[in-house]
Amino acid sequence: MSDSVSRVFPAQSGHFLLESGHHGDLWLDLEILESRSEALRAPAAALADRLAAFRPDAICGPESGGAHLARLVAACLGVPALATEKLSPATAGSSAGSPDKLYLARYDLRPTDRSSAAGRRIALVDDVINAGSATQASLAALARAGARPVAIGALLVLNEQAARLAASQGLPLVFLGQRTGHLWDPAACPLCAQQVPLTLPA
Repeated sequence: MSDSVSRVFPAQSGHFLLESGHHGDLWLDLEILESRSEALRAPAAALADRLAAFRPDAICGPESGGAHLARLVAACLGVPALATEKLSPATAGSSAGSPDKLYLARYDLRPTDRSSAAGRRIALVDDVINAGSATQASLAALARAGARPVAIGALLVLNEQAARLAASQGLPLVFLGQRTGHLWDPAACPLCAQQVPLTLPA
């Protein structure tokens, strides 16, 4: 399953600025998921099977990535699907665009989902977890809504950050595959030290 899941995502190597503020050397085209539902059905069913043990009342995913997968997983489990949305910098706060800080992105549940999340057992699903910016911000949104996160699920994880994030939240991490991707604080980025320019994803 790991190899088949990995092949779903076209990959680029380079020097990328990630949503979390980190620099990384791997970029996966996640937008392709919207047009490849058939390729996702078997992985979504496999992820749903693993998440079923945590008895979620709903599945939630960030609209920037995991929401489409969350809907497929939720359908497999017969539970509702919720989604979080990335807030604009003006809505999130004046520091959201600061280039020297990490994890400044903020997400919130869609207005239609906030009241239905309160008190429910929710598994958070993302397609790929790299630095975990969307995952971490979505967990914070669920907490603000009074939800009870019970697990984090993903198709792919790219490094140890996903496991560290899950451990910090006291949550089990369920994933189907792994790829190697490197993350660096911009001040310690070896590609910056080599004067490699940032790459714009194709």
